[in-house]
Amino acid sequence: MFTNIKGNLFGGITAGIVAMPLALAFGEQSGLGAHAGLMGALMIGFFAAVFGGTPTQISGPTAPMTSLAIVLIGLLSAYEGGLILTLFTFTIAGLIQIAMGFLGIGKYVKYIPYPALSGFMTAIGVLIILGQVYPMVGLASPAGAVNQIKEMSTVFTNMNGYELILSIATVAIIYIVPRITKAVPSTLIALIIVTAASAFVPFKEHITFITSMQSGIPTPKLMEIPSFTSETFGIVLKYGAMLAALGAIDSLLTSVIADNITKTKHNSKKELIGQGIGNTISGIFGGLPGAGATIRTVVNINSGGTTKLSGIIHAIVLLLILLILGPYVSLIPKSVLAGILLTVGIGVIDYKGLKHLFHVPRAEAFVLIIVLILAIFMGLVEAIAAGVALSSLLFMIQSEEIGVAKTEVSSLKEFRREQPWMDEKDLFKNLPDDSVYVKHLYGFLFFGITSEFQEMVKNLPDIKVVIFRFERVPYIDQSGLYALEDAVLDLERRGIEVYFTGVKGQPYDMLKALKVVPDLIGVGHIFDNIEECAIHVSNVLNKEKK
Repeated sequence: MFTNIKGNLFGGITAGIVAMPLALAFGEQSGLGAHAGLMGALMIGFFAAVFGGTPTQISGPTAPMTSLAIVLIGLLSAYEGGLILTLFTFTIAGLIQIAMGFLGIGKYVKYIPYPALSGFMTAIGVLIILGQVYPMVGLASPAGAVNQIKEMSTVFTNMNGYELILSIATVAIIYIVPRITKAVPSTLIALIIVTAASAFVPFKEHITFITSMQSGIPTPKLMEIPSFTSETFGIVLKYGAMLAALGAIDSLLTSVIADNITKTKHNSKKELIGQGIGNTISGIFGGLPGAGATIRTVVNINSGGTTKLSGIIHAIVLLLILLILGPYVSLIPKSVLAGILLTVGIGVIDYKGLKHLFHVPRAEAFVLIIVLILAIFMGLVEAIAAGVALSSLLFMIQSEEIGVAKTEVSSLKEFRREQPWMDEKDLFKNLPDDSVYVKHLYGFLFFGITSEFQEMVKNLPDIKVVIFRFERVPYIDQSGLYALEDAVLDLERRGIEVYFTGVKGQPYDMLKALKVVPDLIGVGHIFDNIEECAIHVSNVLNKEKK
């Protein structure tokens, strides 16, 4: 843990600075106040770092978790002791995550197909944007997307133009600053500049500021088990399980992203246990639930963070902010935080998946759209469950239609010189053994093979050429294609040339529709058969030797 002290120090400090405005914004959006957001970032950030299984992961309140927490808070606010019931639900969610970790449930997250994730993340972005439209103009946001859409006309008839000016200024700074410098997080610059300006503008009396935040050493808010009715008990169990499941998905997807950047492998069991401990303690201390946060994790890695120490330092930064800057939080306009969250919502939307919506198989586009609609109007966990079920059903139907009786995805978990097919004998006899690796692909390339591709790329030694053979691949879905695309990009970054052979039918149409061919793999790197490819590769490598 205590290696690379300088890099972890810079990574943790930078991640803490990035986390602060987001934590305040999520807390204010939830209705529990800025203190709940900062407390969630502090507690989850510290304990998930210490006990988790992804060394570079930075955890705290996230858009998906906050969106679901808002629904829960709205439900329980109608009951006596609603706040205590809410915090108890957050704690129960953490305990369920700990159990999920011990049971090894995290390994199944890789089977969530890309269209379901794409629709889910886009829905999160839409929900955040809808929720911020109202506070950006000085109005309270109605509960739920349906009401927000129904009452949208009030945004134009009752808007506070002064609040809108601050929101627009915040958004503008967040997008303009990175074009000038990336040394300081643009959200922090926007928060400081617009908050400072709001103290001197002549229309200050027309601005709504966030509530003052309790400062000092954190103290527990949940000291005893609340009393339940049969109705509230059901709500607590249901939403505790939903928060746990959503947090597990959110965290482990971020862990995969961290793995891709750092070329490491996270421990899903430990990660869920760490997230569960963090959420349990966050609930006890009055904090929001959270998960691994993608933006903060990437910032940490890019700033030099390599071990758990960076996550611990990130939490210490937030503790110092809580102890020192608490009294000044009440100077921040609500419209500034709304502007920050608007940019978060815009960033969460999966534009890559939407751009390819009309080029992927109709069944996958259908899954994305259904998940998007269900997540916005029904619920996040229900939507992702429906997406997985639909994708599995459609995959089975497609499997039968293609008429392949038996499919096989070859194990890619360890690098090895694969047993050559009959038509490969003597093709590369004039080349060194370590110069060319032929990867045989079998059956369907679908949403279950993403991690195997990552393992294959990571474990390849320093070779010169990788040839992917597609002769026995009848079908590739969107998830499989993106996994293949990421693998090719990683190989090319390592200076390894990539060739495809035998691509035909649906796989070729898919590669061409999503412009993997020719934008990523040029036509000069695609061959009808292995013999033609071997001649070309041999000529290229022999020329290099000369």
